[in-house]
Amino acid sequence: MKKILFLSIIIICQSVYCMAQEELAFPFKDGKDAMAQFFKDSLEVSPEIVQKRAVGIAVFKFTSDEKGNISKIIVYYADDAIFAAPIVDALKKSNHQWILPKREKTHDFIIQFVFSFVPPKPGNPKLQKTSTLKVQKKLYSNYLAHSPIMASDQVPLGESTLLPPVVISYDLTQ
Repeated sequence: MKKILFLSIIIICQSVYCMAQEELAFPFKDGKDAMAQFFKDSLEVSPEIVQKRAVGIAVFKFTSDEKGNISKIIVYYADDAIFAAPIVDALKKSNHQWILPKREKTHDFIIQFVFSFVPPKPGNPKLQKTSTLKVQKKLYSNYLAHSPIMASDQVPLGESTLLPPVVISYDLTQ
């Protein structure tokens, strides 16, 4: 009986001193939806991406300071190197939009971008020459010739925040 009472007292005392994890505000001004919309508006899909019908993922790490300025943009992984330039340009446009956790001078964020295209609808007059088979062939030839970017060494994550992915869907008629 004494052991149960002693164990109960220890558990109660320990739970009093335990603090709940601090609720962090989303690190982009106006939240997750604003971040997704910002990148959909700011990221300009290059004609080369559209022409190649490129699809894939790119993972970036960047550092933001307490004023929201971005520095140290690093490509951790990209299915194709053609994704890097538009993403870097969009990240640079996001200066002064980032919010750091309390009492931090700089903070690292990891964000992934998912590229896909809207498949052509049969009978679309703009894409009449682009049959489904042609789109599939272009996708396959791009897959065979793509040049991925991969980290060749260990990837230090440290005190990074993984952000939700940004989905970029482009139209083939761009």
